[in-house]
Amino acid sequence: MAKQRKKGGLPPGSVIFTGDQKVDKVHIHYQKYNNEIFEEQDLHSHNNIIFSPSVDEVVDWYDIRGLHNTILIESLGKSVDIHPLILEDIADTNQRPKYEEYEKGNFVSIKALSFDKKTVKVKTEQISIYFNQGLLLSFQEDETDIFAAVRQRLQLGRGRIRQQGADYLAYALIDSIVDDYHQVINGIEEVIESLEDQLLSEPGNNLKSQIHHLKKELLIIRKSISPLREAISQFAKSDSPFIEDRTTIFVRDVYDHTVQVMDMIETYRDMLNGLQDLYLSEISFKMNQVMQVLAVVTTIFVPISFLTGLYGMNFENIPELQAKNGYFILLAVMFIIVISLLYYFKRKKWF
Repeated sequence: MAKQRKKGGLPPGSVIFTGDQKVDKVHIHYQKYNNEIFEEQDLHSHNNIIFSPSVDEVVDWYDIRGLHNTILIESLGKSVDIHPLILEDIADTNQRPKYEEYEKGNFVSIKALSFDKKTVKVKTEQISIYFNQGLLLSFQEDETDIFAAVRQRLQLGRGRIRQQGADYLAYALIDSIVDDYHQVINGIEEVIESLEDQLLSEPGNNLKSQIHHLKKELLIIRKSISPLREAISQFAKSDSPFIEDRTTIFVRDVYDHTVQVMDMIETYRDMLNGLQDLYLSEISFKMNQVMQVLAVVTTIFVPISFLTGLYGMNFENIPELQAKNGYFILLAVMFIIVISLLYYFKRKKWF
């Protein structure tokens, strides 16, 4: 929260990094391709890099990993003529997913998600994509390459990706992130099933906190994906000159996948609410069972306590005290009372 307050009072377009530094040094991976050629290299030095689109229908893709170097981001903005508001959003890791069109290019902000089953935590990463005719810049927070599958398709020349422009590459990157959402959702589903099995077998005291924690993680996923539906919808309906008509049909398919993920999130949220109610019901049921046993024990010992109290009084003229087998008769009466009560409770199905 303190990093967010750094932007207070600054003019629009101020490039302020609001997240946590996740890489020591910004890494730039460059790929240049079309249907016939493919080149790639790692740019370890950021000096004297000319960020400009190539000619002859060649796509240039610069993948920047690390957002803390705001000087580099501003330098990129000047080289490619990116609007200052876009640069501000790139460095703001708290930016919600959105799609915007500018005169010189289009901008997409999206959240990449990953799920750790051991810690049951969702990790979010801010991803920004800027593209125009023949040029695409992607920005990642972490050094881990979440676009490895797309990069491999480019290297092997699989599919139509090397026959399309930068707009299709932007779609492919978004699609790979949305595909990862399904893996996150599948991980959440497995945890929910595990919690359900524990709840039905032996509900422990820690289950309530686990369910509550998972609901919070699911809320993080929902907040990260919910705005994306509108963003992709705008992308699919766009008449931008940087987006070809043949790309929009694929973007609509990503929109359908996003809606499907949101439906699954709502389903799992209802399941967690049901698990919480089931947990309370199980605890209440077990408490009722304990109270039932205690009630049966109390009911059995009431007549026995009465008899022992009656014959334990300090009166001299109690006729049964003089009986030779009075003690054994009293034990037999107590035993008959216990057996009779147990038989009665069994008939009534009280235990």
